[in-house]
Amino acid sequence: MPIVNRFSEFQPDLVAWRRDFHRFPEVLYEVHRTAGTVADRLRSFGVDDVVTGIGRTGVVAVIRGRRTSSGRVVGLRADMDALPITETSGMPHASQNPGMMHACGHDGHTTMLLGAARYLAETRNFNGTVVAIFQPAEEGGAGGRAMVDDGLMERFGIEQVFGLHNMPGMPVGTIGTRPGPIMAATDDVAITLSGRGAHAARPHAGLDLVVAASAIVQALQSVVSRTVDPLESVVVSMTKIHIGEATNVIAESGTLAGTVRTLKAEIRDLVEARVKAIVRGVASAYGVTAEVHYRRNYPVTRNHSTETEFAAAVAEEVVGAGNVHRSIAPIMGGEDFSFMLEARPGAFLFIGQGDTPGLHNPAYDFNDEIIPIGCSFWARLAETAMPLDG
Repeated sequence: MPIVNRFSEFQPDLVAWRRDFHRFPEVLYEVHRTAGTVADRLRSFGVDDVVTGIGRTGVVAVIRGRRTSSGRVVGLRADMDALPITETSGMPHASQNPGMMHACGHDGHTTMLLGAARYLAETRNFNGTVVAIFQPAEEGGAGGRAMVDDGLMERFGIEQVFGLHNMPGMPVGTIGTRPGPIMAATDDVAITLSGRGAHAARPHAGLDLVVAASAIVQALQSVVSRTVDPLESVVVSMTKIHIGEATNVIAESGTLAGTVRTLKAEIRDLVEARVKAIVRGVASAYGVTAEVHYRRNYPVTRNHSTETEFAAAVAEEVVGAGNVHRSIAPIMGGEDFSFMLEARPGAFLFIGQGDTPGLHNPAYDFNDEIIPIGCSFWARLAETAMPLDG
């Protein structure tokens, strides 16, 4: 595996940085220590510019090549935030911040891009400009959109943008991607039900929300099985029900909530319309009222064909042709790199994390073995996109 030798040389530094980030996780936009550490390290590498406060707490580094006559500008993005989860990994570097942990590997993503920035600032073997993007609030806060709305692409002249995420279950030394939809649009559904309270021994005197809610949950599954083409990918998961407090009372109000995942805009519209119609129709049949709050979150993460093929070819140089998978199945999780891909052409890829606990699992820990692979991929992508003789 042709890992850039320089990354092997300073791998102890990379591992130490990663484990420090892991010990002190921060969530959403409150990544002040993480962003401060990132900015300080970037300055110590001698990058040309370090700009903080993009998208509230994002950090951007500008690294100019030995030549810039090509005018090319490529963005490389990593996310910095953690999750509100209590860690159970038992690692010596486990979270020191109660109720927070890096359960998705953003500590590793940040480290891989920092390592690449250090190398690119040392060597500058490219004709153009690299913009290293360190983003807050990927986990539900839409930090990617915040950075785009803050003028990220225009301010730094970014022409193409690329993202990389670890994937448990994929073997170490492999990279996967696909053109088109690679991760799903994520929407939230919240339903408020109103009925009529009564003593549980006199159910005929009330309008029972538990029965109505049960029917709603069951009926919503027909959206996937009877509304959408079986060849399309859709998830409708109702994950929360809260009705009542006592065993002998029929409650007069309650709530349901869940998530919807889709891969196409037209299917997203169809599912939203059917969810609303089914909830109101079933509620009416049971004599209760329902208010549906449907909130669209992250759009589909859609890779651009040219940039995806380019990134896959670069990955082959790093891990070998047999270890790059160009047509992995889409994942129904969400990713706010989607906002950056809506703003500029680019691609999102997955790097094999090996046989470890899954993402968002309290026992998860990023695999330090893959850090040099990710660093090498970023470095080769920049050098290949903007060759010195180009």
